[in-house]
Amino acid sequence: MINVLNIPLYDDTSSSAVSSLITTCLEQKEKMNRCIGAIDAHGLVCAQKNKYFAGLLKNFYLNLPDGMPSVWIGRLKGAKGMERCYGPDFFKDVMIASGNKAIKHYLCGGKEGVAEDLRFACIDKFNNSNIEGTYCPPFRQMTDDELTILANDINRNNVDVVWVGLGTPKQELFAVQLSKFARVHFIVTVGAAFDFHTGRVTQAPKFLQKSGLEWFFRLCMEPRRLYKRYAEVVPLFIYYNIKELILFITKDR
Repeated sequence: MINVLNIPLYDDTSSSAVSSLITTCLEQKEKMNRCIGAIDAHGLVCAQKNKYFAGLLKNFYLNLPDGMPSVWIGRLKGAKGMERCYGPDFFKDVMIASGNKAIKHYLCGGKEGVAEDLRFACIDKFNNSNIEGTYCPPFRQMTDDELTILANDINRNNVDVVWVGLGTPKQELFAVQLSKFARVHFIVTVGAAFDFHTGRVTQAPKFLQKSGLEWFFRLCMEPRRLYKRYAEVVPLFIYYNIKELILFITKDR
C-alpha cells in the first residue's frame, strides 16, 4: 500500500487484485465482508473534507487507484509497480475470470432497472451467468430493517461478491452499512461501472484515460451534472497533492 492524501491505495497491478479476489473466494471458507473501493480523485478529496469518510476508507480491505493522477503520485512516492485499477475494468475482469467458477455475484446500484440490465450484460458480454440477484437502493439512507431484508436475500443465495454502483461517497457508506448484515467475501464499490457496461454512459477513449483526462471527457458528456463536482475536485486534488508532496520531499531531507 502507498498513502496518497493519507489514504492507503493498492500499489500493485489490477490483474493481481483480480487474482487475489478470485483466490480468496475459492479457497477461504470464512466470509469476512471485506470492503474494496475503486477510489478516484473525487473520493480522495471527499476524504480530505470529511474525517469520518477518511476513516472509513482507511478501514477498507483495499482502495484501488481508480484514476491515473493517483497512480502518478504513488509512483513519485516510490510505488514503481503501481497501476491504475479502474473500477469498470476491475468489474469486467472479475466477471470474465469467474464466469466458469463457483463464485456468485450480486448487483446493487443504479436507477430502477440498471442492475437488472447489467445482469444481462454480464451474460452477453462477459459470459458470466452467476448473478444471484439485483437490487436498486433508494436515494435516501436505508434503515436497518431494509438492510436486513437485503442481506437475508444475499445470504440465502450464498453470494460471494456484492457489487455496488452508487457514486462516491454514497456507495462506500452503503458498503460499510451492508457489511454489518451480509455474509460475503467481498463488497466492492465500482462507481459508474453499472452505467458504462449497460451502455447508459459512454466511456472515455483509452488514450484519455491513460493521460488522466477522463474527467474532462465525462464533463463534456454530462456538463450539467458534473461541472460543479469537477470545478471543485480538480483544483483541490492538485492543491492537496502538491502540499503533501512538498511535505513528503522535505521530510526525507
